Amino acid sequence: MTVLLEVEALTKHFPVRQNLFSELRGHRRVVHAVDGVSFSIGTEETFGLVGESGSGKSTTGKVLARLIGATAGKVKFNGLDWLALSGRELRQHRKDVQMIFQNPYASLDPRWTVHSIVAEPLVTHRVAPSRELPRRVAELLGAVGLDPSHAQRFPHQFSGGQRQRIGLARALALNPKLLIADEPVSALDVSVQAQILDLMREIQSRFKLSILFISHDLSVVRFVCDRVGVMYLGELVELAATDNLFSKPLHPYTQTLLSAIPEPTIKSRRRLMMIEGEIPSPIDPPPGCRFHPRCSRAEAICRGEEPAYREHMPGHWVACHFVSPSQPAADEG
Repeated sequence: MTVLLEVEALTKHFPVRQNLFSELRGHRRVVHAVDGVSFSIGTEETFGLVGESGSGKSTTGKVLARLIGATAGKVKFNGLDWLALSGRELRQHRKDVQMIFQNPYASLDPRWTVHSIVAEPLVTHRVAPSRELPRRVAELLGAVGLDPSHAQRFPHQFSGGQRQRIGLARALALNPKLLIADEPVSALDVSVQAQILDLMREIQSRFKLSILFISHDLSVVRFVCDRVGVMYLGELVELAATDNLFSKPLHPYTQTLLSAIPEPTIKSRRRLMMIEGEIPSPIDPPPGCRFHPRCSRAEAICRGEEPAYREHMPGHWVACHFVSPSQPAADEG
């Protein structure tokens, strides 16, 4: 597999506003949104990031899209030092990474026509002359299953699923190499979700895209992703090929998430596992394993020593003190 994006120890901290006395004494506090995350995405691969709200998955996507800056870490994209690019060089290459957002009602300017929305990247990056814009916009709308004759309509005249298609057309306008999809179907009805997911798979094949797919819905991730990384409180706790992750989850957090997926058959004997307590504050994450306050298997070492993020099987990485390659999946009994 040819690697398109390589992320190494990516970190993003947000400063917390404090009173002047605390700042003068040097007591600076930060939100640990992303802490040392590492993974890679291959050419034409769909890589999923999953986790609870507040796990840092959306922040990771925004840093990789260069919408916000990183605190630390390295990112290599298509052979470039992605986080070091600036000025003209960044403008030249950022068209290769595009993003679609969770809320199709908020991500489109209500004052602009669909033509203006989809044509904006073409105009901004000067990749098409004005006379070519109607044709290019029509092609992009057709590619995402929309009627090109509706280009002069406004976003409020479309359904949620149609608006997400408009956002996808806009993202495809510059022929990107990487598409970052941040919860792209979570705001849509279930029937519409399936249509958008099928469209994304079709678009990926047609445009030869790599996709970073961010979601909290494991059922959706299982359908679209080749590999999956599981995030908890700013850290990656497990990463594996999708089939391996779902059949043999090794981390207690992953096992708990998977046990909550509804089974369609009456014969299913999956045991529902519950996570006790609330997710800790990212301002003051617990020492050792960050999952230990909510883990039923936590021992003294978990509270005092951070587990190493290791490859326990080929391609299957996990950060836990108590796993082994022979451990069976917890949801099989």
